[in-house]
Amino acid sequence: RMSSEKILSEGDGFQVLVVFNNEALQVNKSKLKPGNVLIWDGPGGDIEEISSMPELEGVIVYNLPMSKLAKEDLGVYRSKNMVAMGAIAELFNVPMERLKEIVANKFGKKGEEVVALNNKALDLGVEYIRNHHKKSDSYTVAADTAATGDRDIMIISGNDAVGLGAMLGGCNFYACYPITPATEIAYWVAKHLPKGKGVVVQTEDEISSLGAVVGASFAGAKAMTGTSGPGLSLMVEILGLASITETPLVICDVQRGGPSTGLPTKHEQSDLFLAAFGGHGDAPRVVLAPENVEECVTLGAIAFNIAEHFQTPVIILSDGSLGFRTESIDVPKPSEFKQEYRKLHKPEDGEFLRYRHTDDDISPTAVPGMEGCTHIQTGIEHSEKGSPNYTPENHTKMIEKRYNKLKGVEGFFSSSSTDNEEGAKVGVISFGSTQGAVAEAIEQVRAGGEKVSAFYPKLVYPLPVNALDEFLSKHETILIPEINYQAQLAHLVRAHSGRDIESYTIYGGLPFEPQQIASKIKEVL
Repeated sequence: RMSSEKILSEGDGFQVLVVFNNEALQVNKSKLKPGNVLIWDGPGGDIEEISSMPELEGVIVYNLPMSKLAKEDLGVYRSKNMVAMGAIAELFNVPMERLKEIVANKFGKKGEEVVALNNKALDLGVEYIRNHHKKSDSYTVAADTAATGDRDIMIISGNDAVGLGAMLGGCNFYACYPITPATEIAYWVAKHLPKGKGVVVQTEDEISSLGAVVGASFAGAKAMTGTSGPGLSLMVEILGLASITETPLVICDVQRGGPSTGLPTKHEQSDLFLAAFGGHGDAPRVVLAPENVEECVTLGAIAFNIAEHFQTPVIILSDGSLGFRTESIDVPKPSEFKQEYRKLHKPEDGEFLRYRHTDDDISPTAVPGMEGCTHIQTGIEHSEKGSPNYTPENHTKMIEKRYNKLKGVEGFFSSSSTDNEEGAKVGVISFGSTQGAVAEAIEQVRAGGEKVSAFYPKLVYPLPVNALDEFLSKHETILIPEINYQAQLAHLVRAHSGRDIESYTIYGGLPFEPQQIASKIKEVL
């Protein structure tokens, strides 16, 4: 999906389908509509003859023997994708000079021969279209040279953006165990974190990766790990250790379809309950949910500030769709990113009590080597000093301390955003990458003359209750679309507010299309 304007979601289907093999055609042919374009690998390619397919009635079809051209003219079968790209450029007015510039940037390190081969493949696609087809569709990529102006732009994926945001937040230790679809975060920080004297460790499993993070944070580092649902499941006991010891750390959970191994490469928003409540006992933590790639950067940094300020674990809930999505964003300016560090004990504070009860329930802490700050830190319930204490009175006070300090999180950053429309009776609430589809759906509904509002929490646990209550009070009906069977966000909102919620869930492994949500909004209206 391409646009000179900001793209909010994957959209409602496609206008152009390029199929490299028969499976791709069979899976997608039912989604083709009259007026759409199909470019297929034939004749002599990997696709059977298509002339007898009734699904293609009204579809504009261009044949492109990309396999044959790649094999016979170039002698390199795997270059067929670049042949297809050349054909696309010719058909839809994609600037060839830009494509060749990208090829040079991407393959230049592999040598001039590789660059020349890819450029020749592009040219082959262009020549075939010019010699064999007359354009009969209406689609074109309009030139927009002023789209970026003087902006300093970078193209980055959601996973890479989380790593970038973490570094802007001061992260200097990253431990991980590879898991789809989160491994790319580790690739990114392994490449860049050591440049700033940071450390990256690959451990033997997810349990030890969070254990390493807890140890590094105890030693004074700003520490993080990345995982997906199965890995987060394994981490919950050590997550409880971080909660009871009030150890700041960050986990990014790039959600995928579950349960168990589930759908490793597919999309879901089904880890909210796990992120908010996973573990035994009352183990508080903060859960954030970015909407887009840009927010992966900003919330990646904010996660560290929250973790350090409130001395608590913070979980970033991304997802497979957002993790692999790429966007062009303004290059972040490091000077604009505030970096918090945990409140350290000072000699004038008097006796060092690691878990001292304070007015805001945040205790001055220490790192190893600070004079006069010797203390015990274990997973056992403890007194202010850190020594074991099992009395009901102490346990009650400590649980309240660990939860009460999180009451300040909502006001600590821009924890939600609202798109209110005066007179709207229906309000839509969504979290994570579904927010983009909701925003487009609302545009569609408003274009039809209907009124609807939206509330987008970036803080999903604990909920930003002040902003949420204000939104709820203005709307008679609340609709919450989310990608899980249990309607997890709807449960949290209902539990907090006591309101009836109109829930809309899908769980097939793909993101929402805006028209799905728009149709549901109209149904509710």
